This record gives sequence, C-alpha cells and structure tokens, in this order.
Amino acid sequence: MRIIVAGGRNKADFLIGSLLEKKHEVTVVNDEEAYCSYLSEKYNIPVIVGNPCKQYVLEEAEIEHADILIALRPSDPDNLAICQTAKKIFHVKKVVATVTNPKNVSIFKKLGVNTAISATYTIAKIIEQASTIENLVNSLSIEHENIVMTELLLTEECAVLNKKLKELVMPSNVIVCCILRNVEMIVPNGETMLKEHDKLLILSHPNMQDQVLDLFSSKRVA
Repeated sequence: MRIIVAGGRNKADFLIGSLLEKKHEVTVVNDEEAYCSYLSEKYNIPVIVGNPCKQYVLEEAEIEHADILIALRPSDPDNLAICQTAKKIFHVKKVVATVTNPKNVSIFKKLGVNTAISATYTIAKIIEQASTIENLVNSLSIEHENIVMTELLLTEECAVLNKKLKELVMPSNVIVCCILRNVEMIVPNGETMLKEHDKLLILSHPNMQDQVLDLFSSKRVA
C-alpha cells in the first residue's frame, strides 16, 4: 500500500519503521527540517519538508489517490484539516488521525475521517494487520478503545469455511455479532455455518484482536 505519514516525531518514527518492515511504500510530510533530514537518512524514503496542513505541500508530496494518509500532528484541528484535504481534494482512499481530545473522535468520524483514535500503537496494529492479512476489510476502535470492531471478509482460502461457529475455539471476550451474506444480514448462533464471501462483524477487546485475526484469517492446509 502507498501510505502518507503527515506530522509527528516519535509517533512517525515508530510507524514508518513498522510500515517499511511490511514492505509498504511510505512518503513523509513534516514541517521540521532537521527531523525530515533524520528520517530521510534513516529510512531512505521520500520526505517532504513543509506544513501538511497546506494544500500545496500535500500536492508536492504527490498524495493523489494514496491508499492511506495518517495525520499525527499534536493539534486536533490540524489533523482534521489534513484528513479532509487529503480525502476531498486528493481522493486518498482512507484517512486516519490521532486525536488529543477523546471527545473529538465522534466529530472526526462525522466529518469524514475513517478512523480517529488516540493511541498510535493501535494505528500501527491496524496497518500491520491490513498489510499481512489480505481479507481484513476494516477495523476501528469504539468506546474509547475498550472495544474493537473488526470487519472480515472470508475468502476461499480461509480455514474456517464450512464450519459452524460452535466448532470454533473462540476467546471468551470475542463475539461474532453479525454476518452479512449477499444482501442478507444474519444474527448468528452456534449452528451458523461460515461461507465463502461472508462478511463478519466481530466485537472484541483490543488485546484479543490478534487472536481474532489468526482464527478467522488462517489459511487451509493444502
């Protein structure tokens, strides 16, 4: 995926390293010249010096149609402006922002930000999972990150296909709350059998998300 990291210092450094390990194409936009030099030298990636709140700076970074933009500036209004510009003007597919004030999470989402969260580590996990598990469609944190809702699409390679939910060994803090099958919405029970192309909506504690992804995304043994 082509990912733009806008702003941030330690947050940006951590994310860039994680993303590059997963073979993503990363471009950085940051207005601290010395820090840009540090990132460019450390990672050997495109680094644009400038304020990512400015449209012409994002244009210079060639963010048009990027897969994801992550806004990491300390100011919530700055991050909102960056995300809205990226999505509305440059047609970035998904925008993610960190927020300082948890009350702004719902506001950001109402204004078109796909994911607004207050924990940078959670962003890293979302991107890492999206890069290693092709059928991960979307993941977001709700209730101040006490609950994570994961949306997973089952492909023909998934080991859980044609199994009933009661046959799966799921952690106690994990619930498959809904299955979307074609145009039908199913409220599942233990007898519900999983089919190819099912889209699962799964609620879990954030600490259990890796286990959820391992369970539902593991591939069949040939």
